[in-house]
Amino acid sequence: MPKLGVGTAQLWDGAARAAVLDALALGYRLIDTARMYGNEHEVGQALAESGVPRADVFLTTKVAREEAAAGELERAFAEQLADLRTDYVDLLLLHWPSAPPLEQTLGAMAALREQGLARQIGVSNFPSALLREALELAPILCEQVEYHAYLSQQPVLDVCREHGLLLMAYSPFAQGMLHDEPVLREIGAAHGKSAGQVALRWLLDQPGVVTIPRSSSHARRAENLDVFDFALTGEERARIDRLTARGVRNTNPVYAPAWD
Repeated sequence: MPKLGVGTAQLWDGAARAAVLDALALGYRLIDTARMYGNEHEVGQALAESGVPRADVFLTTKVAREEAAAGELERAFAEQLADLRTDYVDLLLLHWPSAPPLEQTLGAMAALREQGLARQIGVSNFPSALLREALELAPILCEQVEYHAYLSQQPVLDVCREHGLLLMAYSPFAQGMLHDEPVLREIGAAHGKSAGQVALRWLLDQPGVVTIPRSSSHARRAENLDVFDFALTGEERARIDRLTARGVRNTNPVYAPAWD
C-alpha cells in the first residue's frame, strides 16, 4: 500500500471525480472513499477515465454502519462495486462500530475477502479495546482513524504495532487547523516547507502509518506529494509529539464509540 493517498470525504457534485482524476495524474495511487460519502460513483468514473490500470491503484472503500448486518452488507457491497466500476477493492473497512454483532459483520467481510471481492479487510474508528476484539474475529490488515499532531492515538498505535497492522490516518491536518500551527510553521521554515508538509512528514516517518489527506485543490495535492525530500530531526519530532497533548478530535458523531 502506498504511504500517501487521497481521501474523498465531503467531495460531491463532481468534486470527487475531479479530485481523483487530478490525483492520479499527479502520481497518487491510493484512493479512499466510502458508501457514507455518497461519491463512489464519481470515484469509479474517475478511475475509468484516468487511463491508469486498475491494478496500479490501491482502492479503499467502507461498509456503512447502517448496512453492516450480514445479508444487507453483501447487497450494499455489490452496489458499491458497481458504482466503483471494479470487480474488487483492495481494502474494505467497517466505517464505524455498528449495532449488528461484530462477529457477524466481520464474518461477512471475511467471506468477501475469501471470494476475492475485497483483497484485504479492516476497521475504522475503533478504539483499542474494540480493535483487539476485532483481531480475534477476522484477518484484519488495517485500522483507519483520525490521527494528526493534535491528537495522540497511542493506544491504537500500540495494538497496531503489536499485531503488525497498518494505521491509516485521516484528517492529518486536523481539518486545516495545523496549517496555522506556529511550531509546524517554524520547523517548516527551517526546511523550506509548509506547516502542512511538516505535519505529513511527521506522520509518514512513523512505522506502519499511512495517511490520506483530503485536498480540494490541485496546488494542495501537489504540495502534499512534495514531502519525501526532507527529514525531521529528533528534536523537531519531539516538539511535534508534544502537540498531541492538546487532544483535538474533530470527528466525533453521536454514534461514536468510547474513545481511548
